[in-house]
Amino acid sequence: MKEIFIIQIVIFVILALLIGIAGGYYGRRYIAESKLGLAEHEAARTIEEATKEAEARKKELLLEAKDEIHQNRQEVEKDLRERRRDLDRLERRVLQKEELIEKKTDNIEKKEQGLQDKEKDIEKTQQDLQMILTQQLKELERLSALTTEEAKELLLYNVEQQIRQETAVMIRSLENEAKEESDKRAKNIISLAIQRCAADVVSETTVSVVALPNDEMKGRIIGREGRNIRTFETLSGVDLIIDDTPEAVILSSFDPVRREIARVALENLVSDGRIHPARIEEMIDKAKLQIDQQLRELGEQAAFDVGVHGLHPELIRLLGRLKYRTSYGQNVLKHSIEVSHLAGVMAAELDVDIVLAKRAGLLHDIGKAVDHEVVGPHVEIGVDLAKKYRESKEVIHGIEAHHGDVAPQTIEAILVQAADAISASRPGARRETLETYIKRLEKLENVANSFAGVDKSYAIQAGREIRIIVKPEEIDDLGTINLVREIARKIEQELDYPGQIKVMVIRETRSVELAK
Repeated sequence: MKEIFIIQIVIFVILALLIGIAGGYYGRRYIAESKLGLAEHEAARTIEEATKEAEARKKELLLEAKDEIHQNRQEVEKDLRERRRDLDRLERRVLQKEELIEKKTDNIEKKEQGLQDKEKDIEKTQQDLQMILTQQLKELERLSALTTEEAKELLLYNVEQQIRQETAVMIRSLENEAKEESDKRAKNIISLAIQRCAADVVSETTVSVVALPNDEMKGRIIGREGRNIRTFETLSGVDLIIDDTPEAVILSSFDPVRREIARVALENLVSDGRIHPARIEEMIDKAKLQIDQQLRELGEQAAFDVGVHGLHPELIRLLGRLKYRTSYGQNVLKHSIEVSHLAGVMAAELDVDIVLAKRAGLLHDIGKAVDHEVVGPHVEIGVDLAKKYRESKEVIHGIEAHHGDVAPQTIEAILVQAADAISASRPGARRETLETYIKRLEKLENVANSFAGVDKSYAIQAGREIRIIVKPEEIDDLGTINLVREIARKIEQELDYPGQIKVMVIRETRSVELAK
């Protein structure tokens, strides 16, 4: 019974499960169909609303498009109206211009007709004038007893004389203006250069004096039978003068370097006290080395002072030798440094190559360092040295042209020439013997007196100006202009002088009568 009951229970459970499954299936199906119907209803409603909105939006867009088309049509019509107005204005302007052109054309035609009439009148007037001129010329020939060609020659001669006089006056006026302007400019540049360059005035002689501690030292210098003094003079190449001057001996030589070597050697011998031929030779050798080193230092210092670099060592040594070389009492090394400064300052004022001007100014007298050893003028020697030590062509030309041996081709060469003249001619720079001074003035006056028509000539201002008085009956005012040029040219060709010489020709007419 239990088994049947269990089976019944199982069957009942299975039936319950089947009924539950079937109920759940149909329940879910009903729910799904309900949701599907709601969704379809919602979709239909949404489609309907969307359709209504689309219709409304379509109507709005159509209205907006119609408004925009209407506005565009109005703008196009307005633009067309404005263009029509512009075309109307342009058409009116063209018509007005055509009317003006027609009027101008008529006026031009009238003027052409008037000009043609005037040309006919002018031709007729010219013919009448030609007839009158022919008659006048015949009448003038009859009255003056001159032919037309003779009268033309006379007229041309008078015009030529008048033009010559006016040309001479004009040339003189232009020369004066140019001279005043150039003098003003040159004086300004030179004064600036001189103000910015201060140099010492050095005057040296050909002898040196060596002080001695006592007169007994003179006997030791002479030595037994004069062997010491002979040895000293032979090795040094300097004359040793021992006279009655107390506690001093004199060294005499035209070679300043030798004289300086001898002075240093003698001072060392005197301070050492041991004076004999071997010691003299030793001291002179030491003095030579000392002076050679001193020359290099002097040359380097000079190049450094003026700002010139890259010089050959031998040129530096030769620069140092200029310390012991003088020209008319002026120390040549100081003169070279001064010329370099002056040329550099003037080059700066004229905005040209300052370094080139300084270099050429420093080396312009380098030939004087060896002019007593090499035959020839110091300019040629300096040019050869500059070429030997590979200086530039511009520097060589500045050395070559600084005394006017060749015409200067560069501004820097002209500046070196001017700076050399300034340094040599400034007051106190050089001295000159009275005899040389008088001869120079006489030569200057003789050059002026050699010209015809010169009455008297006077060299003044130490030969830097010459005034010439001419005979007024032989030379007229125009002739003085040519005379002053010829005299200046002859002075440049025949005389050597530093700086410039002012030539002035004076012509005057005096009328004298005695009242009785």
